[in-house]
Amino acid sequence: MNTNSPEAAGPTHKTVEAGITLLIALFGVVVIIGSLKAGINWGAEGPRAGFFPFYVGLFIVVSSAINLRDVLRGENDGLFAEWGQLRQVMSVVIPTTIYVGAIPFTGLYVASMIFIGWFMRWLGKYNWLTVTAVAIGMPVVTYFIFERWFLVPLPKGPLEEWLGL
Repeated sequence: MNTNSPEAAGPTHKTVEAGITLLIALFGVVVIIGSLKAGINWGAEGPRAGFFPFYVGLFIVVSSAINLRDVLRGENDGLFAEWGQLRQVMSVVIPTTIYVGAIPFTGLYVASMIFIGWFMRWLGKYNWLTVTAVAIGMPVVTYFIFERWFLVPLPKGPLEEWLGL
């Protein structure tokens, strides 16, 4: 690929590292806020529920500030990844996130059928017969192995409830 093309451009290491550091710091702030709501002082029985999480959150924020300082001072400003590479990664991350988010509403089996079918057809370019067989077959096999043989209940949705599974 031509390194002068817009496709070859992408975020730098410094930008990505600073962004991730700020996200981690934000997580630390959320922990601190939650700890303050739970109470960070000592009660009659000892430390309250937010005492230890408060200091963990504080440690996360301070560590993130140190990391951010080091990132901004650092010399590594090379290319992290090309936009085309990031699009390929996101083509897997986004559907996987949707799959995980759908499980509480559709159940594991229906979400898995759609997820497997989508990836086989979209990324794998398999024919519809193969896609249908695998997308239905894998959740059925999973059901029998986990629910029937090992007696491990997995998340179910409205379809499974309707079928009495």
